[in-house]
Amino acid sequence: QVQLVESGGGLVQAGESLRLSCSASGPIGSTTTMGWFRQAPGNQRELVATITSGGNTNYADSVKGRFTVSRDNAGNTMYLQMNSLKPEDTAVYYCNLRYDFASVNYWGRGTQVTVSS
Repeated sequence: QVQLVESGGGLVQAGESLRLSCSASGPIGSTTTMGWFRQAPGNQRELVATITSGGNTNYADSVKGRFTVSRDNAGNTMYLQMNSLKPEDTAVYYCNLRYDFASVNYWGRGTQVTVSS
């Protein structure tokens, strides 16, 4: 019964940066993958970046080279450093946690990122 809370969203101009955080309640206690997804109005939710307990990362082509995902030592907090933001990055960003060896995953409520041109 993990709870995820995102923070750090806001309104910025194109070219500026934001740092998102996702905090999980309590100890996770298992091998997990955490990830960031985003959804703009009228669009499907899409994968932005993922990071495993071992530190392996994956990025969508649209953000590769601009975004960096990381986790703290305990594995309970995930970050997304977003640089060189574009208007196309405007969306609600959602945090996800998945147990790698169980069919269980959790979602946060999302945080709004708006990039003006």
